[in-house]
Amino acid sequence: MTENGDGAPLVRLENVNKHFGTLHVLKNINLTVSRGEVLVVIGPSGGGKSTLCRAINRLETISDGQIIFDGQVLPEEGKALARLRSDVGMVFQSFNLFAHKTIRENVTLGPIKVRGIARDTANKRAMELLDRVGIAAQADKYPAQLSGGQQQRVAIARALAMDPKMILFDEPTSALDPEMVQEVLDVMVGLARDGMTMVVVTHEMGFARRAANRVVFMADGQIVEENTPDEFFTNAQTDRARDFLSKILTH
Repeated sequence: MTENGDGAPLVRLENVNKHFGTLHVLKNINLTVSRGEVLVVIGPSGGGKSTLCRAINRLETISDGQIIFDGQVLPEEGKALARLRSDVGMVFQSFNLFAHKTIRENVTLGPIKVRGIARDTANKRAMELLDRVGIAAQADKYPAQLSGGQQQRVAIARALAMDPKMILFDEPTSALDPEMVQEVLDVMVGLARDGMTMVVVTHEMGFARRAANRVVFMADGQIVEENTPDEFFTNAQTDRARDFLSKILTH
């Protein structure tokens, strides 16, 4: 496992539960994410994967248990929560870009407004990041003028612009046409290689094999199994995981 700094995990979930009314969507989740680790969460739809991802930066509140991020218990609300959110990037299934702002403005908005970075500095950094994700040439266009794959790469650049300690990806390719999926995954693989701490909820098993340090398999609101990608895909320990893999790896 890749560890930096003091070796303490960047994120720790302790006995986390989440209820939506009578539905128990997260059941006693215990999980750590190390600094520099790429954790990929897979499993059937409705298993709690996205809820888990969104709970880490409190886009989803939890019913009980606690989440510790970088040594601090996740705050409920207010300025402390806003600070935490600025340290945790998020890339969603739907790109969530501001339609009336240019690509460059989408990327500079957070650094200027939240981090208080000077506009010139933010613009320079935005262009570096847009170059890194391969769309610097589109900087002055608006989201609607870009393909889905390009918009998702803007969303990744926007997350990176905040200089986060980690980035959460909630099914970042599931809304894309198949030919656009790879261009987004390639950017994510690059981030993984550069040591970005990432939690990725995805159906892309190729990405899990290629980029994950650890695979977590979730079903029915529980972590059923976790292992290295090699072990998980070749030697799953539970019937539930083997059943899931037999259905998705046959094609």
